Amino acid sequence: MPLASPIDRTKTAVLIMDFQSGIVAGFGGGDQAGLLQRAQAVLTTARAAMLPVIYVVIGFRPGHPEISPRNAAFSAAKKAGRFAAGDPEAEIHPAVQPRAGDIIITKRRVSAFSGSDLDLVLRSKGIETLVLMGIATSGVVLSTVRQAADADYGLIVLSDCCADRDPAVHRCLMEGVFPRQASVATGEEFRLGF
Repeated sequence: MPLASPIDRTKTAVLIMDFQSGIVAGFGGGDQAGLLQRAQAVLTTARAAMLPVIYVVIGFRPGHPEISPRNAAFSAAKKAGRFAAGDPEAEIHPAVQPRAGDIIITKRRVSAFSGSDLDLVLRSKGIETLVLMGIATSGVVLSTVRQAADADYGLIVLSDCCADRDPAVHRCLMEGVFPRQASVATGEEFRLGF
């Protein structure tokens, strides 16, 4: 079943968030191969439809000067030296590699907007609707949905192109929380819209 409303191709972008090797590996207990295949299928459809594809990645400078010792979420990454320039875990997973013309945005916190120039890029391109897929549902996806909704973006969250370590949390967000601020669809439903 396709999306209920047609997508305005001139004002819509697809965001693939935190599909980095170290993050994807952390979700290996679930359907990792299926998740990557579904995300790749969405990317193929988006590119064929000439929608901008924007990769959002977490990244830090050497020494992690962006991370305060008071930041509980990222202090462990700083201590371990993770997600700094040159860290193989920070690389975008090979199954969903960017193509020529795709945009890569580096963020410094959980939300795709925090510590990044994402909003500037979106507004410069006249983007009003965001199609979101990401890891983790309770991390980057939740934070980005909340911030994007507050900034008046239209939102479509692709439920089977997101993953969380806790399936109950994923289900709760997709069925109870996100529908208040976004349309929730599967990757196949998105692709059928084109």
